[in-house]
Amino acid sequence: MVLKINNMKLKKVALSLLLACCVTGYAQAQIANNEETEKLNSKATLDELIEYALRNKIELKQAHIDQEIGERQIASALSGWFPQINASASLVHNIQLPAMVIGGETIRMGQNNTSTIGFQADQTILSPELFQASRAAKYIREQNNLNIEDTKINTVVDVSKAYYDILTSEETIKIINENIVRLKRQYTEANARYETGLVDKIDYKRAQISLNNANAQLKSANEARKFKYDYLKSLLNIPTAEEISLSFVNQSLESNILLDTTELLHIANRVEFQQLETLREIQKLNTQYQKWSFMPRLGAYANYNMNYFNNEFSQLYRNNIPSSSVGLSLSLPIFTGTKRIQEIRRSELEEERIEWDLQNLENMISAEYSAAMASYRSNMNEWRNAKENMNLSEEVYNTIKLQYDAGVKTYLELMTAETDLKTTQLNYLNALYAVLSSKLDIQKALGTVETTR
Repeated sequence: MVLKINNMKLKKVALSLLLACCVTGYAQAQIANNEETEKLNSKATLDELIEYALRNKIELKQAHIDQEIGERQIASALSGWFPQINASASLVHNIQLPAMVIGGETIRMGQNNTSTIGFQADQTILSPELFQASRAAKYIREQNNLNIEDTKINTVVDVSKAYYDILTSEETIKIINENIVRLKRQYTEANARYETGLVDKIDYKRAQISLNNANAQLKSANEARKFKYDYLKSLLNIPTAEEISLSFVNQSLESNILLDTTELLHIANRVEFQQLETLREIQKLNTQYQKWSFMPRLGAYANYNMNYFNNEFSQLYRNNIPSSSVGLSLSLPIFTGTKRIQEIRRSELEEERIEWDLQNLENMISAEYSAAMASYRSNMNEWRNAKENMNLSEEVYNTIKLQYDAGVKTYLELMTAETDLKTTQLNYLNALYAVLSSKLDIQKALGTVETTR
């Protein structure tokens, strides 16, 4: 009976432990899932999209990993300044003892079995490699930071363009839907007039054709919008199967198109220029290192050895005969077959090449800025013209619609006016997106894209 009770208690304890482990594992899994998966807010604004992308875009995660890798590389290179401690051991069985000739007689010396356990500490005092690593650390950190900043700039520009592109598509679909409503009404009116014998069937057939074309255009616009959403998801590192919703409240495209065109270009603001300048400093350090290679290498060392000797293997480790020493080591390269001279010259040539790269980059940035500014001004002119044409075509359409209802104008004239209205509205949206896109290109060329939100 006692045995059965003990078994039952054991089973209860085991069951309790199992449940505790399951609950703990589930809680940890939930915490891990919450940490790994971040949800985008519903009805996300442009600023929220940019903030989300800056936290989750794959290229940025990789850039941060590269930064951490760089820190490990710096720490690894600088670890040479710390003492380097090593241990070694050996076990030797002499099949034949080594012999020496002393006074004409051959004498074998040593023991059949020997073993040594040793420890050695080395401390670098003077090393060109470590000098170069110490001075290069800050430039490597700066380079990694600039790589992250460059990725952030591209992220902000790409997400902003994708958002404006989607907003343009939404407005385009809205225009097409309004057009379909007008065409349905016109089709109904034309059909009614045909039924009453006021007109022939040509008018309502034309209305049917226009309505069919508008429905096909709506389908194409919806497909294009789906792709644009998928592209935005790829920028945000969101699976394409996951739904996202955007907020366009208070997002007037026209309010975002203005730009100070008098701002001067400062090439030093461009992150690409800063990256190349940092690379130039690193190359200068490399040249200095090649010159430092003429310097001697100086280090200190200390060692301690435990020595064991015995003819009987079983008695080998009974007696220890220790030995120890400290000292300095110095090495000075004298002649390396002109290798050092060639390396110095090669590094100086690479410096010169980077200087030409900087000059070439300046020319490219200036041309990029000029092209972006020309595109912005051209697109602004197109936008103003498109806006005026849209207002005029809307006025013309309303006038012809009244005249058509009064029987003054023909249905063909009404359809022409309606087509002109839809075309000018779509041209206006396309011109507006082109202005916003070219504005972002100018900000990128100026190096004024904000990456902190």
